[in-house]
Amino acid sequence: MRTIYDKYAEVLVGYSLGLKKGDKLLIQSSYLAEDLVKEVYRRALLAGAHPECRIALNGTEKIFYDNATDQQLEYISPLSKYVTEKYDCTLYITAPFNMKELQSIDPEKMQKVSIARTELNKTSMIRAASGELRWNVCVFPTNAAAQEADMSLAEYEDFVYRACFLFEDDPLAKWNELKDRQQKVVDFLNEKKAIRYVGRDIDISFSTEERTWINSAGTYNMPSGEVFTAPVEDSVNGHVRFSYPGFYMAQEIEDISLKVKDGEVVEWKAGKGKDLLDKIFDIPGSRRFGEVAVGMNKGITRFTKNMLFDEKIGGTIHMAVGAAYPETGGKNESSVHWDMLADMTDGGQIYADDELIYENGEFTIAS
Repeated sequence: MRTIYDKYAEVLVGYSLGLKKGDKLLIQSSYLAEDLVKEVYRRALLAGAHPECRIALNGTEKIFYDNATDQQLEYISPLSKYVTEKYDCTLYITAPFNMKELQSIDPEKMQKVSIARTELNKTSMIRAASGELRWNVCVFPTNAAAQEADMSLAEYEDFVYRACFLFEDDPLAKWNELKDRQQKVVDFLNEKKAIRYVGRDIDISFSTEERTWINSAGTYNMPSGEVFTAPVEDSVNGHVRFSYPGFYMAQEIEDISLKVKDGEVVEWKAGKGKDLLDKIFDIPGSRRFGEVAVGMNKGITRFTKNMLFDEKIGGTIHMAVGAAYPETGGKNESSVHWDMLADMTDGGQIYADDELIYENGEFTIAS
């Protein structure tokens, strides 16, 4: 009988990354994900690829921030640079030891690291947009992640694997079904030029003229289930309150409200974490939006404090400040790409070219 890790690896290697003979693949995770890492490694070899592993130890990230000098914070590893510039595929399997490990770290240190990685992130996005680099971020359930989501480990494992369709007889067929359903929405939106989100404490509009909506159905993230694009940079106007907490570098910011004028965030408030929010908006490019999106995965039914899942929740919208994905046509550049999430199931509406196309968390067009 096949294990759940074998099915997961099949989805990641065969569907998400589309691994081919000769591909150079870097697998990154912690040793907690050993069982999944080994299955991915095996399937990558069977596909004819050249897999390598980079495995994290418990506590090393905090040791780095506690002890690194400014020079070390701003250092770019030649290995990371080479992978970003030369590898065909990267897979990051999140498998955290401690979700609160960086809670007490000075935000200025994180800011220095983020700014130093600007060019590296830009290169990664450009190569991904051209198809030269295929990447995926996925989840391996750990006790730390389960506790953060207010679940037992068994409950969280069930949640993760169900969201990835791994309990289905043919997970790949289910992902292809989702892709086809979302493509209808993408095709519709790509014919429109002006979008408006309206909801509780939300009234924000933007242009998507000459931008491309993207169907995210398990390639960039596993699980997935969203459609996204980048707004025309100076077109975003209005106000938005994000009803779900936001997380940046493992630190929490709650009840975020933004006022936006001609594409720039000009006022911001937070019920918790305002100091960190101030630091984020000090980073170049972070006061403009790089992404606007709609979550469409009805299999993700609860908030888990993990944006990989949460931004895909059916009945939500999210907006990201900072870098745009080049494949959307977005031009904003930044070391930051930070998603914020709002519920749309209680009266939320989306208009496209003044036509109501979405209400109470559901598209009213064929989807």
